[in-house]
Formats: sequence, C-alpha cells, structure tokens
Amino acid sequence: MTQIHPTAIVHPSAQIDDSVVIGPQSVIGPEVVIGPETVLHNHVTIQSLTTIGRDNQIYPFVVLGADPQDRKWRGERTTCEIGDGNCIREHVTIHRGTDNGGGVTRIGSDNLIMVAAHIAHDCQLGDHITIANQVMLAGHVRIEDGANAGGGAGIHHFVTIGTCAFVGGLARITRDVPPFMIVEGNPAEVRAINSIAMTRGGYSADHIEAVKDAFKRLFRDNHTAMAERIANVQQDYPDVPAVTRLCESLMATADGVHGRALELTRSDDKRTVEVR
Repeated sequence: MTQIHPTAIVHPSAQIDDSVVIGPQSVIGPEVVIGPETVLHNHVTIQSLTTIGRDNQIYPFVVLGADPQDRKWRGERTTCEIGDGNCIREHVTIHRGTDNGGGVTRIGSDNLIMVAAHIAHDCQLGDHITIANQVMLAGHVRIEDGANAGGGAGIHHFVTIGTCAFVGGLARITRDVPPFMIVEGNPAEVRAINSIAMTRGGYSADHIEAVKDAFKRLFRDNHTAMAERIANVQQDYPDVPAVTRLCESLMATADGVHGRALELTRSDDKRTVEVR
C-alpha cells in the first residue's frame, strides 16, 4: 500500500504508485503521476501536470511543476517531466514549460540537483548531470549528459551546456559551453578539458588525447580564424566522434545569436538585448 502520511494532501486525480512514500505536510496537485519507489521526504509540493519516474529521492521544501515565471504565459496547459533515479535536494524549484518554448520542462535520469537550485521553464536536462547548490538556470537552457555546474553559477536563457562540460562555481554563463570543456569566470572562458568526466563517460584514452589536442588548437591559437581552426581539426580527426561533436558545437554557437545556438529556436521573433 502507498505510504502517505496523514498530513499530506493528494489531489484525487493524482496517480501514485503503490510503492511511493509521501512524507508529512506534502501537497500533490492535479494530474501528477509518481512512479514506483519514489520517496517524497516531507514538505514537498508538486503543483500540477508533472510526471515523475521511479526511484527518485525528493527532499524537504522542493517545489516541482510550478507555474512558469514568464510574462508571456497565460495559464495554458504545460507540463514537467522527471525521469528515474534522480536526487533532488532541499528547496529546489523546477517549473513547467510554456507554449512559447515547447510546453515541457524535462529532467532526465540519474541526476543530482543540490540545495536551492532553480530550473526554469522549458529547460531540457539529460542524464548523469550534477547541479550544485544555488545554481540558477534561466528558461530554455539545455544541459547535455554528464555535465556539471558548480555552486552559484548563473546560466543565461537559451544557453547550451555541452556533454561532459564543467561550469565553475559562481561563473556567469551567457554563451554556449562547448562539450568536454571546463569554463570559469565572469564572463566565463574555456580553461581546459574535462578529462575526468570523459573518463567517467567511457571515452578512450586516445579520444581524450585527441580532444586535448583539439582544445589547444581551437582555444590557444590566436593566429588564425576560428573557422579555419575548426576545419583543420576536423580534417585531422575525422574518426574521433568527440572531436566531431566539439567542432559541430562550436559551429552551431557561431551560427546562433549572441553565442547561443538555441536562440534560433525562439518562436516570438524577439532577440535578447545583451546587458554588459
């Protein structure tokens, strides 16, 4: 039988698996679905229209599936989707999507989202991601598998954080972060490659060495144009998928707006005014 504390409030339309634990003073709103073995410790709020998979641990004062903080949102039906095996710590807030941004905020599986992080409307997170304390994700941010964001980092809307990238603590991220790279500072700059994440992600030593060489040639050579550097690296490493992905990411960023490839997906025909 589902373990629901008598002080919890569960909407009649919510679908709760029999193995779910819902702790004291939690509130589960309409059209919420919670999968097997998920635990809501206490004082958790799931506002509405949210689907949560199996084996998630959700800690006190988390708010999931809340209305988006977007002036264009007018109450349209949008959703939040959370996968399996996530650990969502105290005071995390994750908001539903908007019609303007695809209608869904999506969190993958096996992620660690630490205390007081905010994930805004229409963000798309993959798997095996670590988001440290008080990281702020604006709307429409995409974070790819295996990436990490250090404490207090601020990530501009429509930014992409590439796979296995690392964002340093308190960094100000206004442009896409290339895959496999470490970025730090305000504004953030590429510092090195994230060889630890690549190793954990199963990349071979040869491929890691190829990315190291690509990093030096792409980010430390100031004598040629970036487009020429990318072409040369692609020519030298045609059979290394990680290098190909890195180069494709840089080209997409260059084709985007203000260094953000996802800006081209905006449906309101408005572009961000950069404040420096």
